[in-house]
Amino acid sequence: MSLPASHPRTRPISAGHLRAFDAVARHLNFRAAAEELSLTQSAVSRQIQALEDEVGTALFLRHTRAVELTSAGSQLLRAAGMALERIDAAVRQIRQSAGRKSVAITTWASFASMWLIPRLEAFQREHPDIDIRIDASDVAVDLSTADVDLALRYAVPQAMPAGAIRLFGEQLTPVASPWLLKEHRIKRLEDLAQVTLIEAGDAHRTRHLEWLTWQRWLDTFAGATAPTVAGKGKPSGPPRAVKSKLTPQRWLYFNYAHQIVQAALTGQGVALARLPLVAESLASGDLVEPLPQMRMDSPLVYWLVVAPRSVVRPEVKAFCDWLQAQAAETRQAIGDVPDPDTVDHID
Repeated sequence: MSLPASHPRTRPISAGHLRAFDAVARHLNFRAAAEELSLTQSAVSRQIQALEDEVGTALFLRHTRAVELTSAGSQLLRAAGMALERIDAAVRQIRQSAGRKSVAITTWASFASMWLIPRLEAFQREHPDIDIRIDASDVAVDLSTADVDLALRYAVPQAMPAGAIRLFGEQLTPVASPWLLKEHRIKRLEDLAQVTLIEAGDAHRTRHLEWLTWQRWLDTFAGATAPTVAGKGKPSGPPRAVKSKLTPQRWLYFNYAHQIVQAALTGQGVALARLPLVAESLASGDLVEPLPQMRMDSPLVYWLVVAPRSVVRPEVKAFCDWLQAQAAETRQAIGDVPDPDTVDHID
């Protein structure tokens, strides 16, 4: 006998549609949820409808161009979100214990290609039984829920969580190919007017990345021609507060640091480079620093952050130890003296 419509439902719901519900609830958009789940939008819609039928009430308010959670939907999201995270965490642990040892890293593309990947072969020689997975993205992931063990990040100290490990700091310096400098002698700031200047195209749109712009560097050193302090590579006195009017031959903009450096390597102009990322190219002579006395300190720092659940795993500890040894070599190469207040270690 069928129950009347008003009779309370007591049968537990099936869990199959909760993934779709969680995705739609997080995005508040059926199309975005469908893309995340690699399903069609209509398939996601059918799963939500089936879940609402099982629950016995609407979970979303559907507007013309927007989706809104109902009070019932909000209540279910609180429970379902935590449950799915716990399930995913348990599955990760099962996979790790049942399969090969592996370390998953999230970082941004330029750092991966310019600093991390060239060094990885050394780690793999030392630890042939550990697999490495690199997820390169400009979006910072949540280490408490993402399927990664550690993150390599680039930020000011105030933006980092407790326990973040300082790898090295940063200076900005002009770099160019040796053959470009044979054609254009660059001995002082004003000589940059005869060449193309290369920089990050999106740096002007983000406050803290404004440090990566040529204008910031030019303003810092405009008129700063005083003798340098031995061994410091910086003017002996503070640069005068002068707004630089220098206009280069042309500008060349790129979105990523590795594109900027590649353009400099091929002689297309002078790049304002992040010293830690070009230290090896400078050491090999592939790039030259024409104005070494005009390095500009940046407040941005390179960090290692380890997911709490991964700290105790031996393979993660081995990778972190190796990574910090590599970072120490970079600090030595660029003359970086870390601030003791920003240094932390894995227990």
